[in-house]
Amino acid sequence: MLRDGVEAKPPQRLFIPGPTDVLPAVMAAQVAPMIGHRSDAFESLFAKVQGQLRALFETDQRVYVVAASGSALHEASIRNAVGGRVINFVNGAFSLRWHEATVGCDKEAIRVDVAWNRAVTAPIVAEALAAALADGPVDAVTVVHNETSTGVISPIDEIAATVRRLSPETLVLVDAVSSFGGTRIPFDAWGLDVVLTSSQKALALPPGLAFCAVSDRVLARAAQLKGRGWYFDFLNLEKALQKSTTPSTPAISLMWALSAQLDRIFAETPAARYARHAYLADLTQRWALGHGFELAAEEGYRSPTVTNVANNLGIQVGALNKHLARLDMEISNGYGVFKDKAFRIAHMGEATEADMVRLFAAMDDYLAGATG
Repeated sequence: MLRDGVEAKPPQRLFIPGPTDVLPAVMAAQVAPMIGHRSDAFESLFAKVQGQLRALFETDQRVYVVAASGSALHEASIRNAVGGRVINFVNGAFSLRWHEATVGCDKEAIRVDVAWNRAVTAPIVAEALAAALADGPVDAVTVVHNETSTGVISPIDEIAATVRRLSPETLVLVDAVSSFGGTRIPFDAWGLDVVLTSSQKALALPPGLAFCAVSDRVLARAAQLKGRGWYFDFLNLEKALQKSTTPSTPAISLMWALSAQLDRIFAETPAARYARHAYLADLTQRWALGHGFELAAEEGYRSPTVTNVANNLGIQVGALNKHLARLDMEISNGYGVFKDKAFRIAHMGEATEADMVRLFAAMDDYLAGATG
């Protein structure tokens, strides 16, 4: 679709926190001719996206690319970084999933619950870590940067600084599935050890790829541990990375899409992309408050990629989505225990102000009919 020689962006359809709409040119990149995964052509493609991913993560270390969901890297990070005890901070559905993965890997998991819709903050981390250290070393802490289920973003920079101050040997493992690509996460500057994400949210790619920046400290730890598995063994991934490839067959078509989208991200510039996400978050929050809704997430810790709106007006979220479906749009109901008690509006990926205005107009029409 061209307008004045420039590809026009189709209207946003999905205002859910993943998967997000993918631009036609990025989708089309997947139909490039198949290449051998041990060929010079693939190694060139891999090296190109590796450099771009490192720039986006703001790291001079490494970024692993795997054919999996982000949740798979919950398990991978635990297997490679934890031999003893780990503190799992749980403030939503996906931080709980990481705790469940930790237990599933038969690690000694210390679960620290934080009220859903509230952030994990440095004082909370300091208290829990100090208490745990009284009984011995703590290998790692896990924190979700941006809880997709609640729309809460936690201050990872402050958390990492706190961990380093109290226990320099403790690794900081971060889930940035719904924030990476939508807000700045300077991996090296913040002293992080793992930051994992997936393709189908703020990066606006098809589902199926997951990425994690990994520190040298983690590789040193992994070398001391047994039971790392094979597919997600960071040392195995590192050996392949040195040859600009992957240990097993990669998702080649998705890699072509990744390459195309990374080119677009850097053409927009990461800074402009982050500013756009922040602006759309503010636009969405102002719409919600202006219509008498409350914001479910704690003030000061509201996500730049997904807004969780408390359903204090008691609207029928399912009926609202049926109305939106007739206009080829969709938002998300509240997650789990918040079903019908809240609804989530994602403003991530390639969403623009025009997309949000179109969505709000349709929601205004529904609200006028529901209350009129």
